[in-house]
Amino acid sequence: MSGIAKERNVGIKILYEDNHLLVAEKPPNVLSQSDNTGDADMLSLLKADIKKRYNKPGNVYLGLVHRLDRPVGGVMVFAKTSKAASRLSEQIRRHEFGKKYLAVVHGTFEKAHGRLENYLLKDSSTNTVRVVDSSNDKGLKAVLEYDVIGESSNLSLVKIDLLTGRPHQIRVQFSHSGHPLYGDRKYGKGNDDADQIALWAVEISFKHPTLREEVTFTTNPPNIYPWNIFS
Repeated sequence: MSGIAKERNVGIKILYEDNHLLVAEKPPNVLSQSDNTGDADMLSLLKADIKKRYNKPGNVYLGLVHRLDRPVGGVMVFAKTSKAASRLSEQIRRHEFGKKYLAVVHGTFEKAHGRLENYLLKDSSTNTVRVVDSSNDKGLKAVLEYDVIGESSNLSLVKIDLLTGRPHQIRVQFSHSGHPLYGDRKYGKGNDDADQIALWAVEISFKHPTLREEVTFTTNPPNIYPWNIFS
């Protein structure tokens, strides 16, 4: 969907905005919403920005309808009205909310297209996720498909169609398959010379909550290593 990307005074790039939606690019290592660390988060930063730009009195409504892990950058959608939040959340429940990612992973693949299906179990005490057997009644099914779109220096660039939205899903499933993400200190090899995980939310598509037409928003990863070794 058309829209002019603008860099706001809070340092967050706004990709699109109307009366019902706000689409922004989350920088890596910024929280999606506040936690007990007190660190900067997207929701608070954007609320403050809206309040300032529109000179709004009192509290600003901005609905968080999905999240990105803290290390992950890319496109995020927020609802500016409760009606939009409800309709977007319903699309997520019905798996009508399309999310695609780019990732740089270790190793190369025999086939250019693949599908990963696992059952994942989260340990809240350690904030980690692991693959469990399908017989584990606490495990949640996780499914994604991927296409290999580049190879260089025993690294692969993959585009991922996330079919379920489990915590740490992409990172855990690729690590389990023998292709951990570059720079992933939690589930990766641990010896990458990287300050940042190579995972980027590149595209989101859904039906506009009031216009009812399909919209797609994209944003590209930064032109730094390891992204820039792929043409």
